[in-house]
Amino acid sequence: MNSTPSVGALLRTWRERRGISQLELAGRADSSSRHISFIETGRSRPSKEMVLRLADHLDVPVRERNTLLLAAGYAPHYAQTPLDDPSMGTLREGLERLLTGYEPYPALVVDAVYDVVAANRGIAMLLDGLPEHLLLPPLNAMRITLHPQGLAPRIRNLGEWRGHLLAQMERQIALSRSEPLRALYEEVSGYPVDTGPQLAEPGAGPGEGAAYIALPLLIEHEGHLLSFVSSIATFNTPMDVTVAELAVETLLPADAATAKFLHSAGL
Repeated sequence: MNSTPSVGALLRTWRERRGISQLELAGRADSSSRHISFIETGRSRPSKEMVLRLADHLDVPVRERNTLLLAAGYAPHYAQTPLDDPSMGTLREGLERLLTGYEPYPALVVDAVYDVVAANRGIAMLLDGLPEHLLLPPLNAMRITLHPQGLAPRIRNLGEWRGHLLAQMERQIALSRSEPLRALYEEVSGYPVDTGPQLAEPGAGPGEGAAYIALPLLIEHEGHLLSFVSSIATFNTPMDVTVAELAVETLLPADAATAKFLHSAGL
């Protein structure tokens, strides 16, 4: 007995997750609600182009678009090329140049489960002194940030920052339904939490009158209280699963004192 969901059932699931009616999806995809209904019930087999069009309007992750195509009887449309493949050389070099260009500000590249695939010297500075077992590959950004032997004891607004990271993971799990990501979430959300000496006022930071544009990461380093805001960038219209799941995170100084310290650190 075949327990693999049909393409129609998968598309219906994605449509319902997005809270879109058959009529609305039909309008977006230049189709008819009757045709969408026939696809979802298995009365009509969609073309490869229709599967990709519906997936695009439903904002289905690239990896899952291949799953939809396979369920419809078509070959995958998107390659999944290992990052160390020779064909990815130009991408790797570009990412390295990008990370170096951000120095002395910390920046890193992570994959779909927050494993670090590249990082600059600013990140290495923040990780200095952490236990070796947390630094063994694959280095995981969420694990090393929230682990009680990782960066967590150094984060002065751990309660806020932990809540932000867990909420971010919850949104991604809802979008992708990734079991590896869910397993990571269960692990890091279960770490014991000791918020330690928190700042008196949430969002307060070094330097009087600092006005933050986003929730800052407040972290102690060598007797200095550093303040960062996080910026995340992804690739536009990726045609490869690996590339689609990469994200570049930059920690930008949130105040003049942090910027001054980083520029004087000799990175």
